[in-house]
Amino acid sequence: MSTSTTAPPVSRRPEPSNGERAARRGAIGLGVVLVAQLMLVLDATVVNVALPHIQTDLGFTPAGLSWVLNAYTLAFGGLLLLGGRLGDVLGRLRSFEIGLAIFTVASLLGGLATSPAWLISARTLQGVGAALAAPSVLALVTTSAPNEAARNRGLALFTAVSSAGASIGLLLGGALTDFVSWHWTLFVNVPIGAVVLVLARRFVTETPRISGRFDVVGAVTATLGSVAVVHGFISAADRGWTAPLTLASFVVGLSLLALFVRTESRVSAPLLPLALVRNRTRGGALVLMALVVGAQFSTFFLVTQYLQLVLGFSPVATGAAFLPLSLAIFATSRVSARLVAKVGPRPMLLVGTLGLAASFVWLSSITTTSTYAGHLLGALVLNGVSAALVFMPVTVVVLGGVDRAQAGTVSGLLQTAQQLGGAIGLAAIVSVYASKAVPGKFVPGVEPAFLTSATFALVALLVAALVLRPRPASAVAEPTVPSEPTEPTRETVAVAAVDGADAS
Repeated sequence: MSTSTTAPPVSRRPEPSNGERAARRGAIGLGVVLVAQLMLVLDATVVNVALPHIQTDLGFTPAGLSWVLNAYTLAFGGLLLLGGRLGDVLGRLRSFEIGLAIFTVASLLGGLATSPAWLISARTLQGVGAALAAPSVLALVTTSAPNEAARNRGLALFTAVSSAGASIGLLLGGALTDFVSWHWTLFVNVPIGAVVLVLARRFVTETPRISGRFDVVGAVTATLGSVAVVHGFISAADRGWTAPLTLASFVVGLSLLALFVRTESRVSAPLLPLALVRNRTRGGALVLMALVVGAQFSTFFLVTQYLQLVLGFSPVATGAAFLPLSLAIFATSRVSARLVAKVGPRPMLLVGTLGLAASFVWLSSITTTSTYAGHLLGALVLNGVSAALVFMPVTVVVLGGVDRAQAGTVSGLLQTAQQLGGAIGLAAIVSVYASKAVPGKFVPGVEPAFLTSATFALVALLVAALVLRPRPASAVAEPTVPSEPTEPTRETVAVAAVDGADAS
């Protein structure tokens, strides 16, 4: 007798549909782009915690140490508008890949640095790469989404990553410096950048190209002019305000910036359409943002060194010490969008800039016997809350009433004001610190430096009070031009949340 058994039917999973494949590809592409965004954002702060170790190993002067930060921000800010234009003409994905490749190679070179000039050159090249890659990130986030719901989720994730990047950078920089070496604050970008470059071409969709010209003269004059002005401040700290090199730096810098303005008024495709900044309200808001970010840079630069050199904090503890400031910015940013729609930008700007000035005056009182809990914690929390009250409304003012076709340009202009304002502000504040510093002691120059930051915040307060005044009732009835800032709409506030996250 023989028996036969019938094998049970094999169940096969249904093949994914084209829509499912597109959704999966879009989700992976979004993740790839967001990882790159996180890397670019945290690189602005990841080196901060390592500054004392970098100064000791490479022999930077107190004023020259600021170039470790400024070399990156100057190249980033000066070439940001050109990077956005390159993305339009070459395609966002291609521009993103070129910029990220430059950034990754520069990170490797920076990690291998053995001299100040070497590290500064690598940080400058990093800034160039970031300027080419960063403007394309937001466009790729939206194009990677297969539908409107996915697009909104992508924007929310982009905002979260941008907001958290600074805090992650401080913590990561502290851990790498403490447990490995400061060199790894730069080496860490290499494997991440390599993986993103491999995956980007496979999972991220290219955007359509737009024919056009490049305003190379404008980009070069804006960048070199800003570098020369910053060099003037650093030279003043080392050589004096009347030294020939100091005066020459300021003359060359201001001349190049004047040439930049003249160029933008004559070329057919300017990086900066001057009509966008001729309006008093928008121009005042950009100046206010530059002043505030310039003052904020001193907080990271000076407090990082104070915690390690005076209070004896480890790099990891230093990164953690900034968490209250970052959490204050994050928590306040959650409500600032609703506040700006309810009370308007100007009251928030007045309160925020006044709070910033108070926090800097508070920080100026620290001494060798101060403690973190008793003297720094409250000032850092006040600083974070006040900064968040400024970032959102000033972004709303800058973007208000802008035609959709010009929104990208104005957003890039705002980011440029942040980067260049931060670099020039830090250079000015550090030059004040260095002029009062005593060799071997950190504290003597702290008080005048933070009082200079407070002065920046008070000037921003005056700009908010005198320049950003509501228009007279008679003017409201008149038709407005496309570039005229208006009352914030729901769409403007949503876009401002993204740009405000970058500032945070």
